[in-house]
Amino acid sequence: MELAPVVAQQLVNEALKAQERAYAPYSKFPVGAALLAEDGRVFRGCNVENASFGLTTCAERNALAAAVVAGARPLAIAVVGNQHDLLPCGACRQVLAEFNPDLVVVTRSSAGVLTTRVLRQLLPEAFTLAP
Repeated sequence: MELAPVVAQQLVNEALKAQERAYAPYSKFPVGAALLAEDGRVFRGCNVENASFGLTTCAERNALAAAVVAGARPLAIAVVGNQHDLLPCGACRQVLAEFNPDLVVVTRSSAGVLTTRVLRQLLPEAFTLAP
């Protein structure tokens, strides 16, 4: 699925707004995500750290959880952080693949150039319980 450049930019803008809300006192690495649902709604998420580091929740999973609670299905997600072309971690890739292995993933370079990828490319042969 192709994502129109204007839609990709709007999604990145929403992810930047989410990044402003990140709770990252330990890593100092705020991350924002914006998930576009099939019905056109956008759900934001940010990373929420915890002193017990393993309990930290990534921005992508928080955006996905908000969409699931609202009954929405993911179509695309933008992820932004303090480094260029920030991609979802392996755990987020697996969780996102549960809902849409063909999810469009939008990232932004330090120069502001947007790149789109398909989740299936980032996580080939994702784990599944389906036969």
